[in-house]
Amino acid sequence: MPTVLGVCGYSGSGKTTLLEALLPALAARGVAVSVIKHSHHDIELDTSGKDSFRHRRAGAREVMVVSPHRFGLFAETERELTLDEQIARLAPCDLVLLEGQKTLPLAKLEVYRPALGKPALHDVDPDVIAVACDAPLRAGVPVLDLNDAEAVADFIAGWLSGAARA
Repeated sequence: MPTVLGVCGYSGSGKTTLLEALLPALAARGVAVSVIKHSHHDIELDTSGKDSFRHRRAGAREVMVVSPHRFGLFAETERELTLDEQIARLAPCDLVLLEGQKTLPLAKLEVYRPALGKPALHDVDPDVIAVACDAPLRAGVPVLDLNDAEAVADFIAGWLSGAARA
């Protein structure tokens, strides 16, 4: 089972931008990372008219599309998958970064921008282990420079090595 770290914050805080910068930085440190992105909305990943779309609409529970470079799996579900079920569908890795699902009881890195005017999650969520912020901030957890992905990656790699020993 890989270690899971939530990346939480309000919409517009920069979670996706930070993840884009963290992924190559963590890979350079030898960390194999997968990402689970949660959405509160119904999502349509397949394209109307494509064979895979037609197979799914005709009743296939799952449709896998495979090419020499990647694959995609489209699956209908009767309910939202639990985190364990989501992780079970991933290939083995060292770390799963979970974007969204901020209410789950697991270690989290908060992406916080005071200029958004939203309340800080680290003030109310004891699972926040650090905050990546774009302004000076006093918090009861480490505060990392949101614009320094290398420093955030260093923090995560250090935390991950400690989590692996626990």
